[in-house]
Amino acid sequence: MAINIIKRVLVSVTDKTGVLEFAKGLAAHGVEFLSTGGTAALLRKGGLPVTEVSDYTGFPEMMDGRIKTLHPLIHGGLLAVRDDASHMEAAARHGIKPIDMVVVNLYRFEETVKREGVTLAEAVENIDIGGPSMIRAAAKNYRYVTVVTDPADYEPILREMGETKGGVTEETNFRLAVKAFQLTARYDGAISNYLGRLTPSGETRPFPSALTLQVTLAQELRYGENPHQRAAFYREHDPFPASVANARQLQGKELSYNNIMDSDAAWQAVSEFDRPAVVIMKHANPCGAAVSEGDILTAYRRALETDPVSAFGGIVALNRPVDAETARELASIFLEVIIAPAFEPEALAILGDKKNVRLLEIPAASSVFPQDYDLRRVVGGILVQERDTDRLDIRQAAVVTKRAPTKEEYEALDFAWRVVKHVKSNAIVYATKDRLVGVGAGQMSRVDSVKIGRMKAVLPTEGTVLASDAFFPFRDGVDMAAEAGVTAIIQPGGSVRDKEVIEAADEHGMAMIFTGRRHFKH
Repeated sequence: MAINIIKRVLVSVTDKTGVLEFAKGLAAHGVEFLSTGGTAALLRKGGLPVTEVSDYTGFPEMMDGRIKTLHPLIHGGLLAVRDDASHMEAAARHGIKPIDMVVVNLYRFEETVKREGVTLAEAVENIDIGGPSMIRAAAKNYRYVTVVTDPADYEPILREMGETKGGVTEETNFRLAVKAFQLTARYDGAISNYLGRLTPSGETRPFPSALTLQVTLAQELRYGENPHQRAAFYREHDPFPASVANARQLQGKELSYNNIMDSDAAWQAVSEFDRPAVVIMKHANPCGAAVSEGDILTAYRRALETDPVSAFGGIVALNRPVDAETARELASIFLEVIIAPAFEPEALAILGDKKNVRLLEIPAASSVFPQDYDLRRVVGGILVQERDTDRLDIRQAAVVTKRAPTKEEYEALDFAWRVVKHVKSNAIVYATKDRLVGVGAGQMSRVDSVKIGRMKAVLPTEGTVLASDAFFPFRDGVDMAAEAGVTAIIQPGGSVRDKEVIEAADEHGMAMIFTGRRHFKH
């Protein structure tokens, strides 16, 4: 395997984490350093001899640092093919010395444009030019040049150089080159996405004219939705902290495609609640959900009571740490995945006997999810929408019936509205103020969802409230809800038959409120 001995290194970094220690490790192998600006000052302060790039090229930095490394002595030293006689003859003729390693990371464009109130001028000033140029040049010539863009690679490189007496293998160079091109692709994508949302007049559009995405392979999965489909899980560069993408798996078999889908759905649903809450998810629909005023065990028991049959083989998400007593009850039935912010040591020991159940630890649930893009692939394209992060204060909803909801009904309607948002349309939820009672999901007819929700209910529906993710097109759904004992309804409204739907509710003595917002979930 080819090994390239490192003799000359160019260091120019924005993120200076660990760079001095790395440079000192390189210095132990007798390398020569070229550097710029603040990086050069840091290395010099650390006792390392450094040649400024401007001294090396004979051309001063200018235009506020915009021009410093864009020079033939730099790029010739990076791009020269060492075993091409014509390249090396040209290099010798023009005094170009090979540069064997580039340690570069980029201006913080992505961080800059995330700041509230950032101006276009500030964003543009944080577009790096010289850095990507050097990175791409070095990566293109990976057979001879090592390109280092991530502080996480410093230690492995030093370890390899120690084993090879100052060299880096071509295999490592190739891996680093791939990583470098991925970095520049993401960086240019971030710039394109940001600028693509701006109009010539300076207004910001909701979606860029071209959308560039980059996600990194987290793991190849055993299969997709079905065994004949291959699948993989990709993670965003900087995923939202309280997300399945940031989960730490503590035990159990490798997560499957369906596990990840359902775990994400369960975690988003349980994150709706500030009180101790549990959601049991089955095939991307909640079959159990509950809250309690105190302990998480009570919430779990209530959630399980919704539909203990469907809970078998389900995904359980809890928004509080799992204690020993809760773990014992979780262990009493077959579950695919248990998700929580933490597991107490005794709980881990108890669940450890259930070798196949996956335990996912996620940073504390967040009631505020990022307003980012929700994507769905279709053949030949991608549908893009804003994520449904709407959080309604239902007391601001319009009371459209003669009777307003009671205090207890408002509490139940609030719970039901939070849950119905996570049920597949046409979605109907029967609930009390602290638990899900019945679910009608994914039906072509809304009245069928009302019927199925009642039919599936294990607990009594008498005295419950009902939430509908979209309007009732006819009064039949309200009539059926009244037969089930529902006392209050929350729905978006907006049907041409709203008047007859309201009249039906009044006939049954129900309270009904209109939110003006629907929560279709396909």
